[in-house]
Amino acid sequence: PHRTLSNAQNSQTLPGAVVRSEGGPPSGDVAVDEAYDGLGATFDFYWEIFQRNSIDDQGLPLNATVHFGNDYDNAFWNGERMVFGDGDGKLFNRFTISLDVIGHELTHGVTQDEAKLAYWNQSGALNEAASDVFGSLIKQHRLKQTADKADWLIGAGLLASGVQGVALRSMQAPGTAYDDPVLGKDPQPAHMRNFVHTFQDNGGVHINSGIPNHAFYLLSTKLGGYAWEKAGRIWYETLRDTHLRPNSGFRTFARLTQANAGRLFGVGSAEQQAVHESWAEVGVTVPTITVQPKAKTRGQ
Repeated sequence: PHRTLSNAQNSQTLPGAVVRSEGGPPSGDVAVDEAYDGLGATFDFYWEIFQRNSIDDQGLPLNATVHFGNDYDNAFWNGERMVFGDGDGKLFNRFTISLDVIGHELTHGVTQDEAKLAYWNQSGALNEAASDVFGSLIKQHRLKQTADKADWLIGAGLLASGVQGVALRSMQAPGTAYDDPVLGKDPQPAHMRNFVHTFQDNGGVHINSGIPNHAFYLLSTKLGGYAWEKAGRIWYETLRDTHLRPNSGFRTFARLTQANAGRLFGVGSAEQQAVHESWAEVGVTVPTITVQPKAKTRGQ
């Protein structure tokens, strides 16, 4: 990878002063060095598992700024760089602490490059879920964890010590990640019967992502082994499938994961059947595929 780390020194001016470049020694600043390692782990995952060369598959340099703002409670990908706040210490710790959060934000770049899923309603929830799926897989890959050993939490370690909770989100049990007097209760549903209709949060993109997140968790645990080998491959090929449109919803995505499972592992295969079952268990029902549609993948 080609990484450049900058320090905003608690301002909101980007990019900030360069403090570590590719191949350079650790800076001694924990946020800088965590971000450097997280960018590297994300690059390595996409290259080793999917032969993808950085975010855009063309070797995009990975730039990040840490110490953004004062007690800033977020991390984001702005289309050009990763930006990390230090957290306020009361609700959130520094945002570089969590590898899956780093992977999550960078995956927004992959999704933008491949699928351009509109950040609203179901397509937006699919966009968020893609980031959670690959963020979690990046962590599992770094820790060499099989699906049954992974915690399936997004942002473990991110909540400050006084907060009643374990993470931002749980893919294994959406809605259970936190229940705190200040933060409130984790609002994520795990099933379509509890789908949240709201105008807030761009139509609930961080809320209803619990449904596709849980479908991926179910598929990974049904298939066993390393989740990136089969479940992750199916999700990745679906993101790259030209039949996935910017405004696609859950049913379209589910149908395409089923089609891609058939293309990868065979029509009627155990893998394809597991995809169908996993979506059905979260209330997204699609017809069983018996004839394999032609593959259409971008850039091949």
